[in-house]
Amino acid sequence: MSYQRITTYNSRRQQNWSRNQNTVAYVSAIKLGPITHTVLVAFMVTILGLIYLTQATKATSYDYEAQKIDSQIAELNLQKSDLEIENARLTALETAKTNSAVATMTTPASTQYVNQ
Repeated sequence: MSYQRITTYNSRRQQNWSRNQNTVAYVSAIKLGPITHTVLVAFMVTILGLIYLTQATKATSYDYEAQKIDSQIAELNLQKSDLEIENARLTALETAKTNSAVATMTTPASTQYVNQ
C-alpha cells in the first residue's frame, strides 16, 4: 500500500488549530469500491460467526462431560447406599449369632396357631 502525502500549510488561526496537532493528511492511493467493502464486511461477519460457533461447541462439550460425570456420581451413590444396607444386614446377623441372649434361647417343643 502506498500513501500520498498532501501537505497544506494554512494559518492556524483560520483553521482554529491549537498546538501539537497534525496539519498533514495522508490519503491512500488504493481505493476500494462499495462491492469490495460489502464483500469484506461479509467475510468478517462470517469469520466472527465461525469463531462464535467454535466457542459455543466447546461449552456444549463441557456440558456433556459434566452431565456424564454427574450421572456416574449418582450411580456410585446408589451403589454406596445398597452396600451400606447390605453391610447393616450382614452385621446384624453376625451380632445376633454371637449375642448371649440369643444363645440362651431354646426352640419350642410345639407350636400352636389360633384360627379366627
